[in-house]
Amino acid sequence: MEILFLGTCACDYSPKLKDQFKDKFDFDARRSSSALINENIVIDCGDHFQDEARIAGVDLSKVTDILITHLHGDHFRVKNVEYIASKAKRGVRLWVREDARLDEIEGVEIMRMKDGVTYDMGGNVSVTGLKANHDEIAFPQHLVLEQDGKKLLYALDGAWFLHSTYYWLKNKNLDLAVLDATCGDYVGDYRMGEHNSIPMIRLMLPSLKKWGTVNDDTKIYLSHLAPSLHKPHAETAAIVEKDGLKVAYDGLKVSI
Repeated sequence: MEILFLGTCACDYSPKLKDQFKDKFDFDARRSSSALINENIVIDCGDHFQDEARIAGVDLSKVTDILITHLHGDHFRVKNVEYIASKAKRGVRLWVREDARLDEIEGVEIMRMKDGVTYDMGGNVSVTGLKANHDEIAFPQHLVLEQDGKKLLYALDGAWFLHSTYYWLKNKNLDLAVLDATCGDYVGDYRMGEHNSIPMIRLMLPSLKKWGTVNDDTKIYLSHLAPSLHKPHAETAAIVEKDGLKVAYDGLKVSI
């Protein structure tokens, strides 16, 4: 299984995106959080998706599915769903939490996901949606994708883990975990009810290891970073390296 990070930012985008980084990726000019799995599964398609796909050279004709973590504009725009559907060779399925308030979109099949239920997406890939600790009116969920025994957790826009999600993840021994790190390496932030900071992640890791959610071989990447709350990429990467963590960036490709 392969993940291509198309965007790794929270919603405080850099003004540099309008000028010198308009047509290229940069460590410190992140775009709205989005990812591509195995060339055919898009996770989130927010504000910058079309630019991200263009810069990364994504062949949208291969896209079969769009997974949505929640309905905030930096993760979901109807116009981008329509754009993907117009490029796809086959029909596109849009996966959202079952209670999401979402109108029908022409040419798109809406798949409503029950919490904790695993769905077969074809191609030996399955997906499970798990409720997230984030703005409830956006119908947030974390996503677990599995293929040929490999497991990937994509958990952006959510603080800590809700009780039911934490228990579902027990003994999953993830191969890759992508964790929300909206806030930087400091203590004390009002966002702790719906976003992680680096100290919060440090607190979680021992419990997640003891719980069997991750292990010493799990690749753990931080994403959804708010530039206004973090040091530059290189400094942040150096800070978390001693914790066994890596920092995702736009254009990064990881395989498991």
